[in-house]
Amino acid sequence: MIRHRCVTLRSIAILAVVIVLGLSMPAQAFAETLEQRIARLEPHFMVARPDAAGRAPVVLMLHGCGGHRPFQNDFADAAVQAGAAVVQIDSYAPRRISRAAAIATICTGMRMHGRERAGDLYAAFAWAQRQDWADPERIIAVGWSHGGWTIMDALALRPGEEMKRATGIEDLSDEPLAGLTGAMLVYPYAGVGSSVGRRDWRFALRSVAIVAERDYIVGPTRGALERQRARGAPLDIHVFENATHAFEDEFAADPRVRYNPSATAREHALLRELIEAL
Repeated sequence: MIRHRCVTLRSIAILAVVIVLGLSMPAQAFAETLEQRIARLEPHFMVARPDAAGRAPVVLMLHGCGGHRPFQNDFADAAVQAGAAVVQIDSYAPRRISRAAAIATICTGMRMHGRERAGDLYAAFAWAQRQDWADPERIIAVGWSHGGWTIMDALALRPGEEMKRATGIEDLSDEPLAGLTGAMLVYPYAGVGSSVGRRDWRFALRSVAIVAERDYIVGPTRGALERQRARGAPLDIHVFENATHAFEDEFAADPRVRYNPSATAREHALLRELIEAL
């Protein structure tokens, strides 16, 4: 009886912390314009560009549910060396979401599913197309975990009311990603709440997906990705043997994650190939 009471009290305490964290974060307005979303996101974009003059291909990067991690800067550097400009999209800073709050409420699926965050991708894509240093016909999106989920849901949402309701953006065009030419999905979440393998994408684009064989965080995703490919998505699926979730992260404080330099190098190579094929 005492043990049961302790477990119950501990569960109540954890739930209370989660609720407090959730309530402390500002709620997103029901609807805003695309320009308003861009205005919120733009001050937090991390942009890197190659030295060469002229318009460059663009890589839009979306972090995982834990927020931006240092290894993403290494991937940004690799993309720049391959001749692309990079825009790292921080979905949390504009919403004043801390890493602790994100882990407690977003990584657990309590808020901000991929379909909602898709609005950030639509806004960043529209912004990138307008830049005089960007080639608007050579833009790709790269997402890790929650970021990969976001990209796939962004491709699957139906135009009109569904897009507006999911993203909170009221004036999206019927195809807010018109011109997106590629995607790289790194150990993407594809479970309950995602559209992966359940809906057709609105258009086909060259896509690379990485599945980590020992991913005990998002779980098995290969089946869902293969079902998406069977629906017509040109997905090139790579299974990284002996790799965990977030295998690129040398500083991860999660026992389920192991840094894997050879897998990281292989991912760098896939990114370069995707850029060079533009």
